[in-house]
Amino acid sequence: MQDVADALRLDTELSADSAAYIEELYEQYLTSPDSVAEDWRQYFGRFPKGDQPHSNVREQFLLLARNSGRAVPMQQSEVSTEHERRQIAVLQLIAAYRNRGHQKAKLDPLGLAKREDVPDLALEAHGLSKSDLDTVFNAGNLAIGKAETTLGDMVSTMEAIYCNSIGAEYMHIVDTKEKRWIQQRLEGAKGIFGFTAEQKKHFLERLTAAEGLEKYLGNKYVGAKRFGVEGGESFIPMMNELIQRAGIVGCKEVVIGMPHRGRLNLLVNIMGKNPQDLFGEFEGKALNKKGSGDVKYHQGFSSNVMTPGGEVHLALAFNPSHLEIVGPVVEGSVRARQVRRKDIGGDDVLPVIVHGDAAFAGQGVNQETFQMSQTRGYTVGGTVHIIVNNQVGFTTSDPRDSRSTEYCTDVAKMIQAPIFHVNGDDPEAVVFVTQLAHDFRHTFRKDVIIDLFCYRRRGHNEADEPAGTQPIMYQKIAKQPTTRTLYADRLIAESVIDRSSADQMIEDYRTDLEAGNHVANALVRKPNTSLFVDWTPYLGHEYTDVWDTTFSIDRLKELGQTLAKLPEGFVMQRQVAKVVDDRLKMQTGEVPLNWGAAETLAYATILDQGHLVRISGEDVGRGTFSHRHAKLHNQVDGSTYIPLCNIKENQPRFAIWDSLLSEEAVLAFEYGYSTTVPSSLIIWEAQFGDFVNCAQVVIDQFISSGETKWERLCGLVMLLPHGFEGQGPEHSSARLERFLQLCAEDNMQVLTPTTPAQIFHALRRQVIRPIRKPMIVMSPKSLLRHKLATSTLEELADGTFQTVIDEIDPMNKTDVTRLVLCGGKVYYDLLEKRRELGLSNTAIVRVEQLYPYPKQVLDSLIESYPNLKNVVWTQEEPKNQGAWLFMAPKLYEDLLPLGRNIQISYAGREASAAPACGSPYLHAKQQAQLVHEALGVQVEETGDNS
Repeated sequence: MQDVADALRLDTELSADSAAYIEELYEQYLTSPDSVAEDWRQYFGRFPKGDQPHSNVREQFLLLARNSGRAVPMQQSEVSTEHERRQIAVLQLIAAYRNRGHQKAKLDPLGLAKREDVPDLALEAHGLSKSDLDTVFNAGNLAIGKAETTLGDMVSTMEAIYCNSIGAEYMHIVDTKEKRWIQQRLEGAKGIFGFTAEQKKHFLERLTAAEGLEKYLGNKYVGAKRFGVEGGESFIPMMNELIQRAGIVGCKEVVIGMPHRGRLNLLVNIMGKNPQDLFGEFEGKALNKKGSGDVKYHQGFSSNVMTPGGEVHLALAFNPSHLEIVGPVVEGSVRARQVRRKDIGGDDVLPVIVHGDAAFAGQGVNQETFQMSQTRGYTVGGTVHIIVNNQVGFTTSDPRDSRSTEYCTDVAKMIQAPIFHVNGDDPEAVVFVTQLAHDFRHTFRKDVIIDLFCYRRRGHNEADEPAGTQPIMYQKIAKQPTTRTLYADRLIAESVIDRSSADQMIEDYRTDLEAGNHVANALVRKPNTSLFVDWTPYLGHEYTDVWDTTFSIDRLKELGQTLAKLPEGFVMQRQVAKVVDDRLKMQTGEVPLNWGAAETLAYATILDQGHLVRISGEDVGRGTFSHRHAKLHNQVDGSTYIPLCNIKENQPRFAIWDSLLSEEAVLAFEYGYSTTVPSSLIIWEAQFGDFVNCAQVVIDQFISSGETKWERLCGLVMLLPHGFEGQGPEHSSARLERFLQLCAEDNMQVLTPTTPAQIFHALRRQVIRPIRKPMIVMSPKSLLRHKLATSTLEELADGTFQTVIDEIDPMNKTDVTRLVLCGGKVYYDLLEKRRELGLSNTAIVRVEQLYPYPKQVLDSLIESYPNLKNVVWTQEEPKNQGAWLFMAPKLYEDLLPLGRNIQISYAGREASAAPACGSPYLHAKQQAQLVHEALGVQVEETGDNS
C-alpha cells in the first residue's frame, strides 16, 4: 500500500473518479513510456512487464482512495513543471472524450433528444483554458497521426471523431487489444470517411430504392400494413455494405433475424424477392403455400447474391411477433451451418440480428442470448446486432418508461460488446460504422452493436396514428426531409451528382418496380446450390408411425464394448465407475438394460450410421438424475472423456453440452439448429420437465406451428422429465396437457415411453425415418432405475417402437372386463398393485404415443377384448391436466360405434390449480387412491389419521 502512496506524488489532487484517467495513462505508458511523467513511469514500472489488466491499476487506486475516505492529496513532484501538469490534464481530456464523447454526439436526426451536459468534456474540468488551445502538447496514444499538436487541433479532431454523427462506447471493454483496435480505427479516420464519388452514388441509389419501395407500396396499397422502414432508410445501404464486406473476407452465408420493420424492404431491395410476388401477397393471392401460411412481414426467404469475394447465400429467418425470440433461433442455425462447413471461428457464416430499441432493452431473451455468445456449446464467433432505434419504442412508449438507462443498448455491456451509435440521416457515417462493426466481429470473434438512431415516419404501422401519443415528435417528422432527400442535396452540393441524375434514379427504380423486375442489384439468378442445405429428401412424405429401426445385435455388442473403453490412466469417481461397469454388462447382453444403457446405445447406433448427434440442456452430460454419464470426468486432473465421440474413426460429430441456466434461449437455439441440419438428431433436455414453462414462446411460435405457418420442418427432440414422485408442484409435471392442446395436422409427436427399448427405438426412428416432426418425450425419473423398467438386448436389436403396448402378463382376454389405459410411470404402480391383488379380469394397456393418436392400433386392441364393461383412463396428473381431456373425446368416438355397453371413466387426481401437492404424505395417499380406483378396488384403511 505504501508503494502506491509513494508512487502517486503529483502536484494535483486526484480522487477515485480519476481511475479511468489512470487507466488511460497506463495505456499510454505501455505504448510510449517516455510520454508520461517520471513519477508515473516509476509507478507503472512496478507492474510485471507485458500487457497487464488495467484493473490492477484501477483497483489499487480505488483502494487507496477508499482507505483515505477523501481525495488523495499528492505531494509536489521533484520533476513536475507547470507544462507537465497541463500535459497530464490534456491526457485526462483525451480519456474523457473516449469515455463520454458519445454523450455529446449528434445522434438524433430530429434533434429532439435531450442530452445531459457532459462536464468532463470542458477544458475547465481538467484545469485547462482557452489560452491553452494554441499550446503544443504530446498527443499521447491519440491515434491522429501526430505525436505532438496543439490542444485546439486535438479538441477539434476529437469533436469530429467522438461527438459528431457517431457516438462510440468501447471504454468499458477490458481487453486492451480490442480497445486499442477500435481507437485506431475511429481516431485514424478523424471523422472523415474518405468514400469515393462512386461509392457515394451507390449509397444514394440504395437510399432511393429504400424510399422508392415504401412510396410505391404506400400509394398502391393505401392503409395496408407493411411496417415500412421510412425514417430509417439507411438500414438498406447498411445491410448492403455488411453483406458485401462479409463476402470480401470469404464469408459464404449470412443468416439474418429481424422484426417487422423494414423486412419487406430488405426482402425486395437486398435479398431479391420479386416485387410482383410481394404485390401478390398484398392483393391476397395464394402463392402455392400449404398449411395456414403467415402474414408477409413474418415470412422468411433465402437467395444468393454476388460480392467481390464470391457468391454468398442469404437466409432470412421466419419470425413471429415475439420479435426478439428469433435471435437465439438464428444463432442455432448459424452454429449448425458452421459445423456443416467445419467453420471453426465463424469465418464462413455470419449472423446478423436486427432489433427494435424497446424490445432490445426490454426482452430478457436478449440477455440469455448474450450470455451464450462466448460459451463453448453456443458460440458462433460473434454476431452483428443492429438496433433500428425509433426512439419511441412501439407505439406510445416513452424511453423514460421503457428502460432505466440512457441507451437501449446498455444491456450489451454485460458481455463488453462495443456499441456504435450513429445518426441515421448521415448515410456515410452509417456505412463507416457498418464496416467498423463487421471488421471488429471478424477480427475478435465477438458480438458488436450498431445503434441506428432514426425515427418512424408512419407510426408503429401504417394504420396507426402516432401523433395521438407523440405530438411533438410527429410535428417535427412532418417537416423533416427524408434521408434520401438530405443526402441527395449533400451530394449535389459536393458536385458528386447533379439534380437530374439524382431524380433519374427515382424514375428508374419506379420503372423497374412497375415492370416486375428484380431490384436487388447483386442477386444471383442461378444460385450455387452447394451453399445451402438440400431438404428435398425430407419433403412430401406422409406421416407414418412404423419404421424399421432394427440393428445388428453383434454390432450392438461391439459398440457396448467400445463405450466402456477409457484412456489409459483415466480415473473415474467410484459411483460413476460402477455405472460404466454395469453398463458394459447390459450393453453386451449379460443382464437386462436400464434406461441409460439403452439411450446411450441408441446414440451410438445413430452415430455409427452416419448421423450427427447434439444434446444440450442444464445437466445433460451427467443427466439430472445421474443416469446418462455421457461425459466422464477424470478424478486426477479434471479432464473429460466422452466415449460417444470415440466409437469409430471419422465418425459424425457427437456434441453434448451442459448449457447455461436458460430454457427459452437454449431451446430456441436448438430449434434453429435442428431446422438447419435435417439428417441429424438434435435434443434438448429439461433439467425438470416443468422448466419448459420458461420456454413456452418457443413451443407456441416455432415448435408446434412452424411447419404450418412457414413450411419449416424440424426434427427437434425435447426430453422432459415427468412423473409424480412426491417432489411437490414444481418438479412433477412437464405440462403434458399443453403440448396435447397444441397438437393438430400431424405437427408433432408426444410420447410417454415406459421401457428402455421404447426410448431406443423412438430416438432411432426420429432420425432414420425421412420425416421431420418435433418429438416431445415425457421422459421418466424413477423409471431410470426401476426394477421392472428394463429391456433385453434382443428387444433393441430386433424390436421397433410400439405406439401402444398390450397387456404383458398371461391373461385370457375373454375374462377381461376392465381395461385400464395409461401412459408413463403410473403403469408400473398399476402393474405391481394388480399383481399383488391377483386381479385376472383387469388388463393394463400403455398408450406410448399420445399424438399422432394411434387410433387404428388402439381400436384393434380394444376389439380384442370381447367382454369389456369398463375402460378407464388413468393418470397421475390432476383431472384438468395430463392427457384425460385429450383422450376422453377420442375414447368416446372410438367406443360408441362398437355398439357395446362399455363405460368410460377417469381415475386420477381431482382437478387442481397446481400440478401436484407439496406434502409427501398427501402425495402417497393420492397415489394409492388413484391406483385402487383405476383397478376398481377399495383402498385399505390403515387407521392413520395424521
